[in-house]
Amino acid sequence: MKKQVKVENFSLPYGGYMGRSLRIDLSNLKAISQPLEENLILKFIGGRGFGIKTLYEEVSSSVDPLSPENRLIIAVGPLMGTGAQGAGRWVAVFKSPLTGIYMRSTGGGFFGYELKRAGYDFLIIEGKSEKPVYLWIKDDTVEFRDAQSLWGMNADAAANFIKEETNKEARMITIGPAGERLVRISAIVTDDSRTAARGGGGAVMGSKNLKGIAVLGTKRVEIKNREAFKEIEKERLEALKRDHHLWPTTPNAFRGLGTNSSTYTWYIVGHLPPYNFNQWELSSIENFRPENLLRYRVGHKGCFGCALKCGKIYKSLYGPYAGTTWEFPELETEWSLGANLGHCNVDAIIYANMLCDIYGLDTISTGVTIAFAIELFQNGILSRSEADGLELKWGDPDVMIELIRRIALRIGNLGNILAEGTRRATQLIGRGAENYAMQIKGLEMPAYDPRVMKGQGLGLATSTIGASHALVWNKFEILGEPKAVDPISIEGKAELTKYCQDEMAVCETGVFCKIFVNHDIANPTWYAKLLSAVTGIEAFGDPSYLWKVGERIWNLERCYSIREGIKGEEDAVPSRLRKPYPREPHKGQLFELEMLLEDYYRVRGWDKNGVPTKEKLESLDLDYVIPDLYK
Repeated sequence: MKKQVKVENFSLPYGGYMGRSLRIDLSNLKAISQPLEENLILKFIGGRGFGIKTLYEEVSSSVDPLSPENRLIIAVGPLMGTGAQGAGRWVAVFKSPLTGIYMRSTGGGFFGYELKRAGYDFLIIEGKSEKPVYLWIKDDTVEFRDAQSLWGMNADAAANFIKEETNKEARMITIGPAGERLVRISAIVTDDSRTAARGGGGAVMGSKNLKGIAVLGTKRVEIKNREAFKEIEKERLEALKRDHHLWPTTPNAFRGLGTNSSTYTWYIVGHLPPYNFNQWELSSIENFRPENLLRYRVGHKGCFGCALKCGKIYKSLYGPYAGTTWEFPELETEWSLGANLGHCNVDAIIYANMLCDIYGLDTISTGVTIAFAIELFQNGILSRSEADGLELKWGDPDVMIELIRRIALRIGNLGNILAEGTRRATQLIGRGAENYAMQIKGLEMPAYDPRVMKGQGLGLATSTIGASHALVWNKFEILGEPKAVDPISIEGKAELTKYCQDEMAVCETGVFCKIFVNHDIANPTWYAKLLSAVTGIEAFGDPSYLWKVGERIWNLERCYSIREGIKGEEDAVPSRLRKPYPREPHKGQLFELEMLLEDYYRVRGWDKNGVPTKEKLESLDLDYVIPDLYK
């Protein structure tokens, strides 16, 4: 089966935009291009903004996330394809099968660049194909191709097969067996092993019988004021090289080891919480020292338009996994599939990370879900028979590897339960299992302990997608950028949390990488200069205009989840994290959530239940959502 559709071009008077979206109807194997609306551009800019605006309009509270009526929106921003440093990301937006609410997940690599060069600012995918298909998009031509022979292949093998069938220069996203089996923690995977992993996007694709999307483009992205753009980028590159955290002026700089440059330090300052956030001492933490991790590095890789190249290639050196060569495990993965499970076996983590990538699993949710199961087993809540004969114990890489396989393939009782994610698993298991589930709003937690970083904790509790560090990386507390604050203090943390949330929201319209935002090399001031130079839109040159866009996006995301039934009481953290912090250097610290939330709602202009007021919505030009919230 092969069906080809030719779509229309549209032009805009602005630079940075290709002028059209592409709507894919999988139920009827139809594709049409649609012109970008000026109001959409001016109010939401691109990327994450286009995603939430489309999802809010097209996916109602009655829609099951795994039904044909759900949408998968894949969007790039006006800086994609310009060469702007750190603006090579793309955003996937959908109603999450894991959380049941709004989800934004970002990916890197070169897929977004090719999508932009093919002439599209975003894709809207709806419906469900009768049989498995993949999309082959080459400029103005869209083909629906039979993927029945690919169904069951891992994500990497499928990508290689599609390249052979289409064009070796094509870039793509695929799903693995986990997405096909509707595992709710499944990921969308690029052909260069970058993932849009959080929230179950792989299952959304699987529910639509969509194995992958391959893209190749030949179009150019127009820059309205190229000389101004070059000058700004020269300044940003110099700022990048001055940042000692990023550039190799120290042996453990970010450019040398990526996020692994901070894994060991993260534990020492109180994070990287071992043993499912029990925070018991971890004896083998020395394995994560930068000088030890450097032994595994055999190469570097990066996304489009990035001099930093923070991606690394690791080669396993010891034990049964020796010789495994793959994209390195990021800090979060070294935690979730390592410290969180009671071990620091780097070789096993490299192998486990590879398995998650080819099966198509979110490494954070996978590791947290496994830790949840181990603790249930250790406390007698989960029996050996319920665990299908496995003995679940801390510090056992073999158990981890086997559970990854069983989750991805939905093997046995336990594999099927854990494939649902921790929150749904608690409902299936019962017996107090919810006390061991480290999740917020259904999304598994990252490697941050709110008790020792209060602003970051507040950001996690109030995140519009659940427990995601990426939406609110509190750079004031973590890096001291643009100024240092005491992470233990609660003073002023509501303001700083809002600052970081709104900033990331607008910067993900670009779409900037969070690393550049976190290090203050992408912020609304830099972004305003770049956007006005690229697009020629005068209003975009005002940083205050961009701050308002960020706030508008955050509030619309909040409104979407409220419409889905989320209440202020879900701005919470697991009960375990309301107890005193158990280890040095912060023993005894508490997370004062109620005080922080009261202040945060006030700063946000929301009522005491966390609902944006009518006045706040009107000030953000979101009048049209008021009837959904105030009936």
